[in-house]
Amino acid sequence: MRFICPFAAGGPTDVAARLVADGMTNALPQRVIVENRTGSGVVVGTEAVAKSARDGYTVLYSTVAHAVLRPLFANLNFNPVSDFQPVALVGTIPMLLMVNNDVPAKDLQQLVAMFRSKPGQYNYGSSGAGGAVHLATELFLKQAGDLKVNHIPYRGSAPAIPDLLNGNLTMFLNVASDGITSVQRGTTRALAVSSAQRLPQLPDVPTFAEAGLPGYEAYTWHMLFVPAGTPDAIVTQLNQAVNKAMRQPGVTQRFTDMSIQPNAESTPASAAAWLKAEMEKWEPLVRASGITAQ
Repeated sequence: MRFICPFAAGGPTDVAARLVADGMTNALPQRVIVENRTGSGVVVGTEAVAKSARDGYTVLYSTVAHAVLRPLFANLNFNPVSDFQPVALVGTIPMLLMVNNDVPAKDLQQLVAMFRSKPGQYNYGSSGAGGAVHLATELFLKQAGDLKVNHIPYRGSAPAIPDLLNGNLTMFLNVASDGITSVQRGTTRALAVSSAQRLPQLPDVPTFAEAGLPGYEAYTWHMLFVPAGTPDAIVTQLNQAVNKAMRQPGVTQRFTDMSIQPNAESTPASAAAWLKAEMEKWEPLVRASGITAQ
């Protein structure tokens, strides 16, 4: 069985995919291997799964990027909804609103006031145009009052951190798995976390709701898909194997260590409902903001 991961080898999504694949190998008769197939964002790998056999042997391991394919790419050769059957939502990853240590704002409300006082005078970074970090930041700026802050995209999170440290960036709403270490070391400050609950690793960092922006939540997430038309019995078998893998202590602990909130109770129906809600949340934002894939 192949997991097609449309992200680069060695990155956080790839690492998580390999953990799940190893866990499923212990729950299935087949060995599960991960194949990284990148290109045009996640399009190349996703299309490969859409056009694969409906036999359960080719599985897509993707993220929130799947939820914004339609508005980002005008000429897809597949439909992100009708060509896929969600199998399971395996985990969610909240984000940390991080600022440079020299930023005078000590909490979220002070940061919002600072941005409002000087529109267009500050910068924020993202791990790429149209990615989860970019979308989450635009949602924050919109919900906080259509704040005007300049976007600087990077090729991943790692290159953005030095510019946050040296002050070229004022703010970086980074995925928690990438941002926790710098906050714990004190090289950056976190003003809020985008999940409904605080992170156990950073118990003093409030949620956005606690910090004064109720209703704001944003995650990247990991989900397994098979091509639409895969027999229900196979989908059920895969779902059970995924949930069994996610209950293995080693997998659960590694996910938690990576700040991924593991989910061992997903069903194909609940995964499909999650995807639908995420598309309804992010697609209008992408279109309204004029975000394009790069």
